[in-house]
Amino acid sequence: MKVNLDPRGDCTSCGLCWSDCPDIFEESPDDNLSRIVEKLRVGGDIGRGEAPESLRAAAQDAADGCPVSIIHVE
Repeated sequence: MKVNLDPRGDCTSCGLCWSDCPDIFEESPDDNLSRIVEKLRVGGDIGRGEAPESLRAAAQDAADGCPVSIIHVE
């Protein structure tokens, strides 16, 4: 399953995604925006990830709750 933060710069740092789904999302200490956890990143891109299907429900909850709709689950 693909998970993307796009555009990541629109993140408001509300924390919903990393509290709903910490296996995929975390707060970046560099800019306090959401990012994909390192082990799931595609090509080292902090805004693109490949996650196991078992995390789909949590990822979708995070996407549905994102106040700026930047989380995309495919």
